[in-house]
Order: sequence, then C-alpha cells, then structure tokens
Amino acid sequence: MRGRPELQFAAALFRAAPGYAVAWWVLIIARGVLPAVSALAFGWLVSAVERDTSLTGPLILVGAVFTVLLIVQPLHQAVSANLGSRTAAHLYDRLMDLAVKPQGIGHLETSALVNDMSMARDFDLGITGPPLAVSMDFIATGLVDLVVGISAATLLFGFKWWIPPVMVAAWGSTHWLLRESGVWKDRNTDEVRNAQRHADYSYRLAVDAGPAKEVRYFGVAGWVIDRFIATRRHLYDLQYEATRLREKSVLLCLAVVLAANGFVFWLIADAAADGAISSARVVVFLQAAIGVSAIAFGGLNWALDGSAAPVAALHRLEAVIGEHDTIRSVDGAPTLTGAPDLAFRDVRFTYPHDSREVLAGFDLAVPAGSSLAIVGQNGAGKTTLAKLLCRLYDPTSGSITANDVPLTDLDLEAWRNGLTAVFQDFVRFELTLRQNVAPLGAPDDDVRAALLDAGAEQLAGGDLDTVLSKAYPGGTDLSGGQWQRVALARTLCAVRQGAGLVLLDEPTAQLDVRGESEIFERVLAATEDATTILISHRFSTVRLADRIAVVEGGRLIELGSHDELMAAHGRYQEMFDLQASRFEEGIPEYDERGEEVVHETL
Repeated sequence: MRGRPELQFAAALFRAAPGYAVAWWVLIIARGVLPAVSALAFGWLVSAVERDTSLTGPLILVGAVFTVLLIVQPLHQAVSANLGSRTAAHLYDRLMDLAVKPQGIGHLETSALVNDMSMARDFDLGITGPPLAVSMDFIATGLVDLVVGISAATLLFGFKWWIPPVMVAAWGSTHWLLRESGVWKDRNTDEVRNAQRHADYSYRLAVDAGPAKEVRYFGVAGWVIDRFIATRRHLYDLQYEATRLREKSVLLCLAVVLAANGFVFWLIADAAADGAISSARVVVFLQAAIGVSAIAFGGLNWALDGSAAPVAALHRLEAVIGEHDTIRSVDGAPTLTGAPDLAFRDVRFTYPHDSREVLAGFDLAVPAGSSLAIVGQNGAGKTTLAKLLCRLYDPTSGSITANDVPLTDLDLEAWRNGLTAVFQDFVRFELTLRQNVAPLGAPDDDVRAALLDAGAEQLAGGDLDTVLSKAYPGGTDLSGGQWQRVALARTLCAVRQGAGLVLLDEPTAQLDVRGESEIFERVLAATEDATTILISHRFSTVRLADRIAVVEGGRLIELGSHDELMAAHGRYQEMFDLQASRFEEGIPEYDERGEEVVHETL
C-alpha cells in the first residue's frame, strides 16, 4: 500500500504544507458531512411542523448549515489552490535537490530515467494536465463526493441495518465496472509517458526561442504543428483507451444502480404508507438514499491520477538515483595547487546502461604547464576524456592521476576548484555580464582582463551589470560568437583566480578560422602557467599546441607536435590534408555535433 501513488501524493501534501494539508482534509470532511447534517435538520423541521412545536431550533440549524455550505466551498477552493501551489514548489525543490546532489552527471544522461525526469520536471506546466493548483480542487470535489456518499449511507442505518451496505455496494460497483481503477495504472505506462514527452518536444519546437530561426528558415512551421497535433492526438488516444467507458459496463451499471435504488425507495415508501416511519424520517431517508449516489462520482479520479504521477516519478528516481551517484570525495584527502602533471593509465570507460566501450585502454601523459590538443572523429571519446578529468564520471577501470595521485584519492571540491572548462554546450546564464564571467565573484579588473584575453574588447569596455537576456528590462542578447567569448572569458577569469588545469572542448566553434586561431594564441598566453587541453576539429588551431593527441576508437594512436605528426604521414596528416582541401574549395565546415559552422567575428 505504501507504494500506491495516491498515498505517496497524500504524504507529499503534508510534507509540503502541513497546515494547509490539515485544513484541506478537515474541509473535505466538513463538506462531506454537511449534506447529511442538512438532511437531519430538514427532518427535524418537518417533525416540528408535524408536532406543532417551536420551529426556532430547526430553522436556526437549517440556516446555519446552509450558510456554512455557502462559505465552505469557496474557502476550500482557496485552500486547494494554495496547497497545490506549495506542493508543486515542494516537488520542484525535491527534483532540484535530486538533480544537483549527485557529484556526477550520469543520472542526467541515462535514457532509462528520461521519462521520470520529464514527468517530474514538466508536470505543472499545464501541458499534460491542469497545474496542481487547479487539480487540487478537482481532487477535493471527488473526495467530498465520496464522504457525502458514505455519510448519507450512515443515515440509512436508522432505517434498516443492511440498506447501507447494499447501496454502497451498488454505487461503489460503478468504479470497478467503469474501470476507473484502470486510470491509476494505464495512464502512467512507459508508452503513455513516451507519448507525453514527444508531444512536449513538438510543443517546445513551436514556442521556444532556440529553434525559432530554423523553424522559420527551413519553412517547417506546418510540419511542427502537424507533428504536435499527431503526437498530442496519440497521447489522448492512449489516455482515452485507458479510461474509456465500455457500453456493456455502462448498461450493467445502470441495471445495478436502478435495481438497488428502486428497491430502497420502494421499502421507504412502503414503510411510510404503513405508518412505520414518520414523515420526518421519510424526508431524512430519501435525502440519504439520493446522497449515496455521490459515491459513484467521488474518490480516486483522473485529477488525482495525474497529480500523483510526478510524486511517484520522484519516488522512483530517489530509489535508483544512488546507482548513478558513484562520484565520491575522500575525507581528509590531499589537495593539489598549480598546474598538475596528468597521466591516463589504461583508462576504460562505458557509459551507464550502454554496452559500447567509449575508451578502450587509453594511455597518455600530459606534462605540467604544457598544452595538448586532442583530435579525432566524432565518437572517438574526446569529450568523454574531459568529463573524466572533471570527475563528472570516474573510469570504469584504469586510473587518471595528477602528480602521481589518482583523482579518486583527491579532495573532489578542491580538485574542481583547481580546474576550469568550456564545453561545446556551455551554459548561458540569464545574469549580468559580470556574473557570467565570474559566477562566484571576482574583481572587476580580472573580469575585464579575462574578456580582453577572450577577444571580447567591446564587452570588456561596457557595463558589467548588463543582463545578458532580453527577458529582463534593459537586458540584451549576444551573438553566438560573443557568447563563446564570454564562456571563454569565464575560464580565463578562473585561471586568474588560481585554476591550474584548463579544458577547452570546441570553445570557439562559431568563430571563423582566423578569429579562432587568434583567440587560441591569446588563450595560450593567458594560460602559460597552467596545463591546457584543447579539443577541437580545427587543425589550424590545434597546430598551435605543444603536442597533439590523435584519438580513434577510444585509444591514443598518434602523439607529437604538428610538424612531427605531419612528417609521420599517419592519420593526423590525412585529416589535416582533408580539412585543408575542403577549406580551399569553400566546402561548408561542420562542428563536432554535425552542424554547419556560422562564421562570426566581433
């Protein structure tokens, strides 16, 4: 039972906002019981009229119940909305903690977790269902109906003890006959979650700024809309299939309910005709018999199913995330300062849930203070080497050492503080220019100097408090080349703050060849006291490094300076000559991701 998503959801409500959760449940019970109290109040009123006694008490009770019914519903709606908002915030807090807590990134790059991550991330965006602040009112209404039915059935014990079980069984059977319980399981299968992800992706192609240029440039707006309609229709078809009402079940429900209600109403009428029960009791029992029908519409409905899904997804993620949280820091471990002397020794690596070995016995030594360029075809393992150096993953086997100490034996935080990196998918913070260059803070002189070293002279002379996003008043956006210079300045600023290892993974892919070569010369000058590793597909740039490593099939196949490798007439020379010929012929150039390079300069 503890594994039921509905119970996990109920527990999440109390963790998110205990006070609101208690008020929400109290109001559910109050709204559910008040109709039964109203029936008793009207029965008392009819009895007072029959006996010609004072009507003051009954009228006061009827008026009080009516007034409370008017007040409690809008109050409950407000409580539901607030509880929903706080619970959504709580779930997002849990997801953020779950996502950033592991020291590695395996949990974010594992396909097996994609559906649950998407569900936990997008549940409150109104894409696959109402936001939680809205759903809570639907859930409350369903539970109120359930309590109304049960409290009404309780009144029928005053007529005959076996009537309530008969009525509850008749109306309760509609849940099973109409397969409402199927909603819990069938609407949250892998197939349904995949359909939700595909529909969300199509939606984001249309509304996000990132793909806007290509959608318009290639004239695929119609295709995007058609894809969205098709994927959303497929999602709805799956959801409908999971909750559809079968004609035979509906007819059977009608037969069961009509038989039970007709029998009970006949018994009440017969008892009234024989004088066995008073008119007041007839009024109470008839209202109670009608009220039991609320059981058919209350309880665990579609809104609860959709709202419980992200909670269940978080529970599943929390249960398995530890399997991907393999990066450990040793307490009291040594720390290193300055430029490290690196060595890869028989390093092998396979990504989680993937059978392909990305690195297969990789060996390489990088002397302290030297510069090394790594080249190779897509999928050779170049970016993986950078991830291992950052300890976003640890090798499957073999070791990486710094000054002859395995990275796994070093203090993790100190090691990461001593390195800086630019990845090809670097982050663009919607923050000020100063915060983009120095997220943890640095003197303005260092920030401007780093921008100058990165070739961003115009930005270096501007206002460091300018927000780099048009989403904010007074904010601005940058070109692709400018953003790459800002990301590079972030790394160079870290070097000024003491970082001794610099990793550059396609750091200037959107600059032209001359611009990139000029920038890398500046980078080498700015990082002359650091160990610098460059990953690039541009041979005009990698030739500036002290040594060049050619990687193929996860192994080092060539190592040397540009002149040495050209003289060896091996794989490096083949790739160099091929790129040189394409450049001379004006053939488009493509980056590491297979996208055509747009040459930009400041």
